Amino acid sequence: MAELNIEGMEIAPNVVETIVSLAARSVDGVVSVGDPATSGILSIIGGGKPSTQGIEIGTDEDGNLHVSVRLHVKNGQVLPELAASVRQAIADALSSQVGVKVGAVDIYIDGIQFSN
Repeated sequence: MAELNIEGMEIAPNVVETIVSLAARSVDGVVSVGDPATSGILSIIGGGKPSTQGIEIGTDEDGNLHVSVRLHVKNGQVLPELAASVRQAIADALSSQVGVKVGAVDIYIDGIQFSN
């Protein structure tokens, strides 16, 4: 994805991905964005920066963002409710922090964590 141009300000895709990662991880029941083993290692190497693995960002012809997020979640979650909460958290974060309209947020549950 090319840089976003919002009201004359260029925003790098990795900034948007970081906002998405933080918003998704803020939802209770989300263990990690992307593969938990890899994202844990990357956050250590990257100095605590949240992993953006498992996030894809695109735009449509109207300039709306389309976000795809791959998650690992805690056992016992009601998955449709969790997905709705993650969608809302991501849309709210991008709207307030970047000022872009979110067209769609696709959630993929790639794994369930059964132990603490």
